[in-house]
Amino acid sequence: MGMLIAIILSAVLTNNFITYQTLGVCPFLGVSKKTSSAVGMGLAVTVVMTLATLITYPIYTYVMVPLHFDFLEIIFFIFIIASLVQILELIVKKVSPSLYKAMGVYLPLITTNCAVLGVTKIVIGDMSDFVGVASLNMGWAILYALFAGIGFTLVMIIMSGIREKLNYYKTPKALAGFPIAMVTASFICMAFYVFSLIV
Repeated sequence: MGMLIAIILSAVLTNNFITYQTLGVCPFLGVSKKTSSAVGMGLAVTVVMTLATLITYPIYTYVMVPLHFDFLEIIFFIFIIASLVQILELIVKKVSPSLYKAMGVYLPLITTNCAVLGVTKIVIGDMSDFVGVASLNMGWAILYALFAGIGFTLVMIIMSGIREKLNYYKTPKALAGFPIAMVTASFICMAFYVFSLIV
């Protein structure tokens, strides 16, 4: 039970991929103008993170390490992630064309999203800084990836909600557009930093 709580708190709050590790900032700033597209992107990233970990962890542990190909992990992981994103893109295009249009170029960019690659690399490495143990078994690794995606989605929703509210207010010309988004992102990161002090 303690391990589950450690994984949830670490992945969602204290070591959040956007606010703490600053991975996946491109979709965070680009797709967070509307809550609907932010939720869609967050869910897509969560699905890809979980599936990528489900596939890459056993391949790395039971094939690449015994055959001493573990130095090629990034190439294999990117290939697997790219394949998953292509499949997900086809599904989203068929099921929800409006969400597919809202995501635009950011859906194919999940292929190169460093948060997705980051979670697959983190779960095969030393996890003592994140959850207090040296390594995770496959089940815990998949759970970590799932909650990392949930944390990613949470921050995307918070950012989109704030940006939608800011549309109702007159922003100074110097801060309009991207600058106010960066200021908002900074405040969100500072708010999430408080969790690392508490936990």
